Amino acid sequence: MDLGQLFTNVLNEMTGPTAIAYALAAIGLNIHFGLTGLINMGQAGFMLLGAYGFAITTIEGGPLWLAFLVAVAAAVVFALLLGLPTLKLRGDYLAIVTIAAAEIVRMIGRSTALTELTGGSEGLTGNSFKHTFQDASPFPDDRWTLGPLTLATNTSNSWWLRIVGWAVVALACLFVWRLIRSPWGRVLKGIREDEDAVRALGKNVYSYKLQALVLGGVFGALGGIVFVLASSVQADSLGRPVTFNTWTILLLGGAATVLGPVLGSLLFWGALIFVRGLLRGVVPDGSLTVQQIEQVGWVLVGITLMLLIVFRPQGILGDKKELAINAR
Repeated sequence: MDLGQLFTNVLNEMTGPTAIAYALAAIGLNIHFGLTGLINMGQAGFMLLGAYGFAITTIEGGPLWLAFLVAVAAAVVFALLLGLPTLKLRGDYLAIVTIAAAEIVRMIGRSTALTELTGGSEGLTGNSFKHTFQDASPFPDDRWTLGPLTLATNTSNSWWLRIVGWAVVALACLFVWRLIRSPWGRVLKGIREDEDAVRALGKNVYSYKLQALVLGGVFGALGGIVFVLASSVQADSLGRPVTFNTWTILLLGGAATVLGPVLGSLLFWGALIFVRGLLRGVVPDGSLTVQQIEQVGWVLVGITLMLLIVFRPQGILGDKKELAINAR
């Protein structure tokens, strides 16, 4: 087993587009759950709408800035349609509604009736919508080496995408840090702790919840854009498992923290690639297929995360007093 190559693969995944996309989605979920106490199980729906909004606008000839605006607008509209009739629900009821809404988005995206627009179950190929983002790169088409990583500058999994992606993550973390310290953020935390008390103080709890849902959904849409810029738009690739992974990342890093979602994403994907690579090196040839090794990797990572949740439910960076679920 080549340990050097294994650690290179781990570093590549930890800094790659998938980790960036999930970090942004977890930051949005942190606004929903960590700050406001909303149990949103449909974050994948926001990601998928952001991906479709960006890709379809680009395919129809729209410039890069318009594609981003359409993706954000799609997330805002979805949040409003989802939140206006449902945000008076609490706890498990809201979770059921949001996961159902995300599934509706996924099923509509893969519907044969919209094949000309969304590509149906086949999706939209990356080459049809990535060109505007790649053309915006200031770097020449080349391959650069930084430490153990050698990547192209402007292709799908490129330095350009990573630089832009991590810059967006940094700005999102700065925004959340300012949000937590603002009066608006303190109202959200008050709603998380006891919304009846906040309502008694004259605050419009419903309005604040809706604002939080919209804002967190926008970050989810940005994560969806990064996710598909590294691959293609496939409705099934942004289904229920994506939401569950995002929740795991948030709880791993620590809810109601600024850097928890980012740390959780780095550790989650790094651990998964490390375990899979380690198993490929130590498991005798022929005893397990590659697919079985990947499944065992998921099982081992899942067990580790379960133990973490049992013995440290606030996550790595979290404060147990900040954990919304313990405040109820």
